[in-house]
Amino acid sequence: MYRTAASRAKALKGSLSRGLAPARYASSSAVATSSSSSSSGFFGWLTGGSSSSLASLDMPLQGVSLPPPLADHVEPSKLKITTLPNGLKIASEMSPNPVASIGLYVDCGSIYEAPYFHGATHLLERMAFKSTTNRSHLRLVREIEAIGGNTSASASREQMSYTIDALKTYVPEMVEVLIDSVRNPAFLDWEVNEELRKMKVEIAELAKNPMGLLMEAVHSAGYSGALANPLYAHESALDRLNGELLEEFMTENFTAARMVLAASGVEHEELLQVVEPLTSDLPNVPRQGEPKSQYTGGDFRQHTGGEATHFALAFEVPGWNNEKEAVIATVLQMLMGGGGSFSAGGPGKGMHSWLYLRILNEYQQVQSCTAFTSIFNNTGLFGIYGCSSPEFAAKAIELAAKELKDVAGGKVNQKHLDRAKAATKSAVLMNLESRMIAAEDIGRQTLTYGERKPVEQFLKTVDGLTLKDITDFTSKIISKPLTMGSFGEVLSVPSYDTVSSKFC
Repeated sequence: MYRTAASRAKALKGSLSRGLAPARYASSSAVATSSSSSSSGFFGWLTGGSSSSLASLDMPLQGVSLPPPLADHVEPSKLKITTLPNGLKIASEMSPNPVASIGLYVDCGSIYEAPYFHGATHLLERMAFKSTTNRSHLRLVREIEAIGGNTSASASREQMSYTIDALKTYVPEMVEVLIDSVRNPAFLDWEVNEELRKMKVEIAELAKNPMGLLMEAVHSAGYSGALANPLYAHESALDRLNGELLEEFMTENFTAARMVLAASGVEHEELLQVVEPLTSDLPNVPRQGEPKSQYTGGDFRQHTGGEATHFALAFEVPGWNNEKEAVIATVLQMLMGGGGSFSAGGPGKGMHSWLYLRILNEYQQVQSCTAFTSIFNNTGLFGIYGCSSPEFAAKAIELAAKELKDVAGGKVNQKHLDRAKAATKSAVLMNLESRMIAAEDIGRQTLTYGERKPVEQFLKTVDGLTLKDITDFTSKIISKPLTMGSFGEVLSVPSYDTVSSKFC
């Protein structure tokens, strides 16, 4: 539940610029008068002086009527969902924001890739909003710029999303461009080859991101079946990927029953009138079941040398279809917290979290230690990622294992839990203030549950968690097989059996 808002945080930055243009005068005396007035007015104020020529900010302006104040409480808009005859769902809610966010969410990620299609979703993500059978890429970009729009696309293991944002007055144009881009991609050879070259660079860059590489590795090592499929294409797959393969993959997976068009800031009836004619001819194909995955645990090691050892310890947790336990995993991640040894700031930076207080503050050899979750519909992973000097790697892994054992042993107190619950609720509510995240949350929840569950239900579940819930949940997950990954200087990393035995 609230899978998007619970895992993302946004920073808002603002800037203010002001220009002062010189006035033109007909005589030198006017210039002198103006200069004198300006000196005693604006520049006097700038240097701390006062001037009678500047009106008080408390004085009402003549002929200006103020708008009525906003009500103390504004009732949130109700979400409306309509299912078309072919199975496509349209979900939207209104907001007072002048900008609308619209997204097309597809129940299609890397778990749906048969071996022949490995890497297809990665390439599809990069091919989003390129040339279509109706528009060249240049024309599409010009049309989006003309309405001040912003587009993005993302691919995950279970879902893909295509989104566009612009002023509400351009909803018909937004929807038309969005649907044309998803339904009618041209997959021109030169565009596909250009993105394949970029993917090759991206794959090479992944090796320079040890945490990202290990997050991929624990999925491949920990699961057999669909969830073991790589999120990023292997370099060996790039020679096989082409436009014809993408067309075949989309024909199989981009069906109406597996799509949700979600919007924030749009009237539902207006959205229906625009969307239905553009999507009513999508094939009505029964929704297939999700490919099977089996958690097995496992070990991944990649020795590259260097001056650091990166490691990850992970265990299986229930997915979003088991709402309470998925929420417990989210709160447990907040409780464990962590970060880098050079983090600066207050509690918002995680410096009062369990891992920060008990590992990062105590051991200078540990450069990073943080809890992570990766939750899907039916399963997920919870774990700890860390980085230390090679000679301290064995001890750092032992410390990470000990902290999980201590949480399972009941060493967490009510103060720790209350802080984690407050941080979880704060993160969710702050993220949902963003229309983009709200629209994404609508789309992804509708794909997962067939509806969007109220945020109050999520908050109530968080408030109801007890210390016993945390200890029982942690005891349960560490009794499962361990998934372990290490990267860098791994010669000093203990064996899989040695680390696994520390949780017995």
